[in-house]
Amino acid sequence: MLKSIAKLVLFGLLLWLPHAQAAIAINSARVWPALEYTRLTLESAKPIRYELFSIKNPDRLVIDLTDVEINGPLNELVGKIHSDDPYIKSVRVARFKPGITRLVFDLKSQVKPQLFNLLPVAKYNHRLVLDIYPAIPLDPMMALLQEEPASQTQESAPTTVNRLPEETESKKYKMTGTQPTPQPTIRSTKSTARLRPEMSTRPLIIAIDAGHGGEDSGAKGYNDTYEKNVTLAIARKLKELMDETPDMHGVLIREGDYFISLNGRVQKARQVRADLFISIHADAFIKPHARGSSVFALSERGATSASARWLAKKENEADLIGGVNLAVKDPYLARTLLDLSQTATINDSMKLAKHVLGEMGNINTLHGNSVQQAGFAVLKSPDIPSILIETAFISNPSEELRLNDKDYQGKMARAILSGIKSYFAKNPALSKPILVQNKLTST
Repeated sequence: MLKSIAKLVLFGLLLWLPHAQAAIAINSARVWPALEYTRLTLESAKPIRYELFSIKNPDRLVIDLTDVEINGPLNELVGKIHSDDPYIKSVRVARFKPGITRLVFDLKSQVKPQLFNLLPVAKYNHRLVLDIYPAIPLDPMMALLQEEPASQTQESAPTTVNRLPEETESKKYKMTGTQPTPQPTIRSTKSTARLRPEMSTRPLIIAIDAGHGGEDSGAKGYNDTYEKNVTLAIARKLKELMDETPDMHGVLIREGDYFISLNGRVQKARQVRADLFISIHADAFIKPHARGSSVFALSERGATSASARWLAKKENEADLIGGVNLAVKDPYLARTLLDLSQTATINDSMKLAKHVLGEMGNINTLHGNSVQQAGFAVLKSPDIPSILIETAFISNPSEELRLNDKDYQGKMARAILSGIKSYFAKNPALSKPILVQNKLTST
């Protein structure tokens, strides 16, 4: 009798063992909160099967993960949700039933989520990505009018309890990566191209794009400096200087450490009706002796040099590394690419680039004495002169040291601003919406 029971127990263990071995371990859990959206990333050696549904009163998101074990990195996710997250109050992790791990997100407001898998790329393994967007997309122009701070104080997060939630699966829907990203309305700026002389004009608006961010850290220096941090520091300084300049206002495309797609950067610049788009980067090369600053503009006919072609390819891979939901179809992008037949914007970009390059040569060695061109995706706005600045080589130890120096960051920002002022002294802005009662208005 005992032998029979032992055999049954052993048989059960043999049936259970393959299932236990198949459980997926989470290697890393990361959270990137921002006003635009909050991103949560679960990284693992294998792709994760999932199901997502939402619950009202109060607002919650529930994710069921198939064959995922509850381990240290997954449990640590609870402590990575802070009170200043714009959309998430707290998260709970628990075993819902055999083979199913459940995550419950308590929300601060109604949201539109996206959940999708990313294939391994660069330093990352498989990633399951949850993007939580506000139900009503933020309007960058309205934010500019109101001049609200980038972050707002949020209510404190409640104590998190690691127990199984009793939620019912109301308003259930499966996520397959096809839910569209909330897209703000884009209105043409062509109606503001030429206004009557008697109309007063608004300040010049300069879109300042700090390259990379979030999952996409960009290049890495010899002493572990990340490009995304350097570019944001210079961008913030440049905005500060612009806001101190009469009739000029800087708008940060990326205000913190989070990922924005290349096309999303172009969209935000168009939404605020920017007169110029300045993308800030810090170059890297396989050999540490490469040094100097460079300025690039868009090319319709291919790169002007092999190095420009290589750099554009590397920068355009940011979407793959940062993590874009490729299942989302973006008609705006197709329209933008069709509009690139308009060469006037590229011609103005070249003029701007020459002025900025000349000023940068006063504070740093130039990697090349002329403006280079290549197919940078982030420069593909059909109606905004756009340039990409490689401030220095972060892969060069001496230049990495300078890039981390606040005084040098200030010098770089002032050089860029001087180049912009020099450009506008000879080239009027392409568009000038009118200024009414100190508020920007579209026509």
